[in-house]
Amino acid sequence: MRATKLLLLQNQMSSSSLPLRPALASISSPKLMDTGDRSISTVGFLTRRSYDPPSWASHLHPIPSHTISLGHLPTPIHKWNLPGLPKDTQVFIKRDDLTGMQLSGNKVRKLEFLMADAIAQGADCIITIGGIQSNHCRATAVAAKYLNLDCYLILRTSKVLVDNDPGLTGNLLVERLVGAHVELVSKEEYAKIGSVALGNLLKERLLKEGRRPYVIPVGGSNSLGTWGYIEAIREIEHQVQGGFGESQFDDVVVACGSGGTIAGLALGSWLSNLKAKVHAFSVCDDPDYFYDYVQGLIDGLQSGLKSHNIVNIQDAKGLGYAMNTIEELKFVKEIATATGVILDPVYSGKAAIGLLKDMAENPKKWEGRKVLFIHTGGLLGLFDKTDQMATIAGSWRRMDLDESVPRKDGSKQTLMNSSHKHFRDA
Repeated sequence: MRATKLLLLQNQMSSSSLPLRPALASISSPKLMDTGDRSISTVGFLTRRSYDPPSWASHLHPIPSHTISLGHLPTPIHKWNLPGLPKDTQVFIKRDDLTGMQLSGNKVRKLEFLMADAIAQGADCIITIGGIQSNHCRATAVAAKYLNLDCYLILRTSKVLVDNDPGLTGNLLVERLVGAHVELVSKEEYAKIGSVALGNLLKERLLKEGRRPYVIPVGGSNSLGTWGYIEAIREIEHQVQGGFGESQFDDVVVACGSGGTIAGLALGSWLSNLKAKVHAFSVCDDPDYFYDYVQGLIDGLQSGLKSHNIVNIQDAKGLGYAMNTIEELKFVKEIATATGVILDPVYSGKAAIGLLKDMAENPKKWEGRKVLFIHTGGLLGLFDKTDQMATIAGSWRRMDLDESVPRKDGSKQTLMNSSHKHFRDA
């Protein structure tokens, strides 16, 4: 199976092969672009390459030595015709839901750096942790298999379900299809022990079994993963410089679930020429928690900045993480119907609700501004909401086929009557 996947790889050369996994074909590709004005380079999928940071981020420390190309980048930006915007306000959307890797969204950008580090450290398996429908865990499971690594997922679920088969809904289906090892813990156990300790427990077990595990934190959100969205700011800069729109963006809006994405966006926007104000809508915990967490991430890069100065964080969790009211799900349906963009109910849906609510309550604050909304993906999470969505999804009807509609055999009998006749004859 793995050998079959490798037939898709192009431009094979031995000089840039992944050293610890000989099953991976080696691919030649240019480095990431330098810090000049050249356009973003196209690199081979699954290529491991040395990393050169943007000039405006070159003072940060530590700088990653390598990255692995996992995403289909750059992701497109287009106008998003949201209803009820303040006067002269324009909203654009960056489609990081289209990064590839089985709909892996924003997680791909972090994993490009984290997986490169895992390979460099000689890992033969990956450990990560998250909720039962974690987008990050699913993205990690897929990325690991692309790189010939085993993946162990610690998934948090309810006490009622922790001893049962977790099923095949949404992200779980993809995780189990690619052969991830799923380890379930209850929400209560998760709260008492903590994600770091749980990851270390599994790491110790695997070490005793002779494995070489590499642990990735919740959401891939550590200082190394933060580089994924520092790099995304460089991508946005080049899209703007390449003729997109008439001016730079005034604001960048994104959902916040673990902190790494907003840390990278806020740090990158502050240091670069973009200088857009970053607004984060938290879908779990509270703003104070995330200000502190982001501070830890940017301190880990020796930025010398304060999180309160570079990002505005607002609460948008509603009932709680991955919990939705029927009104929130109706909003997701209405936006899909009006614009064709499908938001996920856990992250981007709540962020968009928070944005439009703030615009409605403070229209002067947003008038005349050019806003970039980052769609972070998570489409598979909708499949965990089908029961709630059933009453609000699009309608259907049986097509009318009366006797006047000619049939292929020349008869005018209705299909329904015909099927009933055959049933009776049988």
